[in-house]
Amino acid sequence: MSTRAVITHADWTVQPDHEPDARPHTYAQECDLCGEGSTRSTDQEAGTLWILEHVRTNPSHHSYTQIVKRPFRTWMS
Repeated sequence: MSTRAVITHADWTVQPDHEPDARPHTYAQECDLCGEGSTRSTDQEAGTLWILEHVRTNPSHHSYTQIVKRPFRTWMS
């Protein structure tokens, strides 16, 4: 038995998905010291409020990372 394959070169385009049915951007914040994090939300302000609450209960935690999820799409050119 033999195996056959066809391999072709194709150019692909990748860009942010701005289509009406694209998933929304979501945001979360994570404490760099302890690893705790906010819930993921489409509202960036929710993560900022989480940081203020976290630093209130953990006054020595000063560094945070924002985690952003953005939809992308591809198509063959």
